[in-house]
Amino acid sequence: MFTPLTFAQLQQYAHRSSTVTQPCTCMSRSFAGWEGLPVSLKESQLKEVGSLIAAEEEDLTLDEYHPSGTSYWSVDAPIAAQFFPYNRCRLWVCVVCNRAYLRYAEAGAYHIEQRIRSLDPALLVDVAFEGVGRA
Repeated sequence: MFTPLTFAQLQQYAHRSSTVTQPCTCMSRSFAGWEGLPVSLKESQLKEVGSLIAAEEEDLTLDEYHPSGTSYWSVDAPIAAQFFPYNRCRLWVCVVCNRAYLRYAEAGAYHIEQRIRSLDPALLVDVAFEGVGRA
């Protein structure tokens, strides 16, 4: 599925997700930071609803956005759609509870790992990529 999302749509999904309070099996971990997709989370429990991938894939950068000294693994790292790894993400929603998650495939030297992170509205930033490395 390739349904590009606007920043406003991403905010709506994030806000809706943050209001969910019911327990659900999709929350076997907090997923506040990037984690490998656990085998306990069934693929059928998540539904893809959109994409943060730019229409022009040649514009995808590997630069990360960490203006406050966070890192890729930080639970408080900003979610900036134009920067890696968010520019390779698709948005998924739990069909049981409606929590929203970002997912992408991390391609390592010898394997591919599915990564997942909760969509936290407090961490969303709307910042344009200007071709300047900020990792």
